[in-house]
Amino acid sequence: LQNITYQPLDIFLPVGISFFTFQTISYVIDVYRGRIAPLRRWIDYVFYVSFFPQLVAGPIVRARDFIPQIYKTPVVTRAEFGEGLFLVLCGLFKKTVISDYISLNFVDRIFDAPLLYTGVENLLGVYGYALQIYCDFSGYSDMAIGLGKMLGFDFNKNFDYPYISTSVSEFWRRWHISLGSWFRDYIYIPLGGNRVSTLKHIRNILVVWALTGLWHGASWNFVLWGVYYGLFLLLEKFVLQKYLKKIPSWLCTVYTMLVVMIGWVFFSQTDFGALGHYLGTMFGIGASGFIDKTALYYLKTGFILLLISILMCRPAPYQYFKRLVRRRPVAAVIINLILFALSIAYMVYNSYTPFLYAKF
Repeated sequence: LQNITYQPLDIFLPVGISFFTFQTISYVIDVYRGRIAPLRRWIDYVFYVSFFPQLVAGPIVRARDFIPQIYKTPVVTRAEFGEGLFLVLCGLFKKTVISDYISLNFVDRIFDAPLLYTGVENLLGVYGYALQIYCDFSGYSDMAIGLGKMLGFDFNKNFDYPYISTSVSEFWRRWHISLGSWFRDYIYIPLGGNRVSTLKHIRNILVVWALTGLWHGASWNFVLWGVYYGLFLLLEKFVLQKYLKKIPSWLCTVYTMLVVMIGWVFFSQTDFGALGHYLGTMFGIGASGFIDKTALYYLKTGFILLLISILMCRPAPYQYFKRLVRRRPVAAVIINLILFALSIAYMVYNSYTPFLYAKF
């Protein structure tokens, strides 16, 4: 023990500390603003702050949305329980079958040594990371919302199929909705929102997005990531908005996905040197060519998984399942069992991979 040197910064932070913090702040501010009455029993406050399903990675639950539900007798119908179970299994499938598989077998290999791969493979690596982080994070949110529903509590939607967005502004109305609405209500609007001069409006957006980036981690790449999106939101608001309305929606989606994928490079590369190298290799600069036989092999072998991932990012499968529950309950049970069996099989076969957002 005498040989152990203490480092002041070697602090183990609790899992999901930012979600604890944001939920607590929402309670304090909502009480201060008079939107909810202060809780009279400390056990009710502890229950709100420590309600387990969403604590590790969200969604961020507002005090004024959750606390009134504490005093209602929870009623869970068979349909609600079934919908909650499907959300849990769907989230588990997203995490274990799609996100973890893409991470272990493709994304991590390319991100660790991008210069060894072609430009196309590096582009596919970023696309794979976009699918990985979506399936990982939305998978956790699905499980949290599903568990809450099975226990008689309703959480607000946290993802609304963001990869079908036709603008960056729309993307952020669909991605991590609880975080965006938290920053809007507790920082952006108190700063004046858009009801101020143009310069102050620009300042408000940049401040909010710099803080959004900083929330994800104490690293400059996250701040850069936040400011990057702030600048694009300003660009759309003051310049691009009128042009985006005139071009086909599919072209708008391509533009949005390109901006988002470059944003994921900023997000994933904490070292600025590595960040610059990866942006270059995406377009063939410094890479081992732009495309080769290995890249074509990845495209062929990963086609089915790519197709499944794209389907998971669209609303059609979920809407179909809801109709199936009402019309063919037995078929819905079979689908749930298949999702469960596949998820367990992948959990046994692959090594453990923690949720990406558990560290934020």
